[in-house]
Amino acid sequence: CKILRCNSEYVAATLHLRGPERGAAFCTALRSYSLCTRRTARTCRGDLAFHSAVHGIEDLMIQNNCSKEGPTAPPRPRPAAPNPHGFESLDICDYERSFLYKHGRPPGFQHCAAFGDPHIRTFHDDFHTCRVEGSWPLLDNDYLFVQATSSPVAKGSNATVTSKLTIIFKNMKECIDQKVYQAELDNVPAAFQDGSVNGGARPGGSSLAIWERIPGRHVEIRAAYIGTTIAVRQAGRQLSFSIRAAEEVARAFTEEQDLQLCVGGCPHSQRMSRSPRGRGRVPAETARALCREMLPVEDVYFQSCVFDVVTSGDTNFAMAAHGALEDARLFLPDAEKLHIFQ
Repeated sequence: CKILRCNSEYVAATLHLRGPERGAAFCTALRSYSLCTRRTARTCRGDLAFHSAVHGIEDLMIQNNCSKEGPTAPPRPRPAAPNPHGFESLDICDYERSFLYKHGRPPGFQHCAAFGDPHIRTFHDDFHTCRVEGSWPLLDNDYLFVQATSSPVAKGSNATVTSKLTIIFKNMKECIDQKVYQAELDNVPAAFQDGSVNGGARPGGSSLAIWERIPGRHVEIRAAYIGTTIAVRQAGRQLSFSIRAAEEVARAFTEEQDLQLCVGGCPHSQRMSRSPRGRGRVPAETARALCREMLPVEDVYFQSCVFDVVTSGDTNFAMAAHGALEDARLFLPDAEKLHIFQ
């Protein structure tokens, strides 16, 4: 029974259809989906997924006023040469394609970020400002380990900033060798620690790659084999980290791996208020005017910017908050959750 192939072809055909113009193309995709199910009907007679798809197509055609007669989308061309590793081994290192093939829908994603003081936006859209000093895990799961090392933003200050990031991409079957990425202040390399720029010599080695966005200041690491993208930036005297991770990957950890700032946020004892108290290094109104230029919406990114500029006296923190917001704009699966207000 090849109903999963019909499902994935339908999802791929409708994934990018948006707005009022989608009608005719949507009906074409539904007719193609229906044709695919009819072709596989004999072998799928007792399959629940098959019968569910058939009824679902009928309902969708009625809801969208689609006629049963009309053009169908041409089948996607088969690759000219067979893949020497077989479909499964090719697909296992392309998480999104593999997920679509298995489930008939694209995967869900989650976003986490650490920037500035540090401020943590968790996978669950909680937002904390942390007093953490020393090394703390942002992530610790079956696929990734990410550790941030923090140090005081200024002498005698409670506020801390990320001065070092260590990211370990764990060894995975035929996709990648274990790779370690390390960034420190004034050293944001566009290569892994061993000098390589991809996942190694395995068949899926190219499914992990580093891209330099701004030399020495901004890199992007794409791990297609786990449907994950990471951005590392330096603004002023601090590093920031942002990730878009497949839900399945973000949740792949045990009870022993319970301390992950991206999952649970800062421990209660390490949380700080973002209301600047006492005399700062920059007047609050000056900081607000500066932050408003780059962050016109007065959300938690704006509040974080004001807090950091007042506390540190370093106007580069406005760039850090702006960079984190831009990453969120790219990485968040739900655009309506971009701004958090507290």
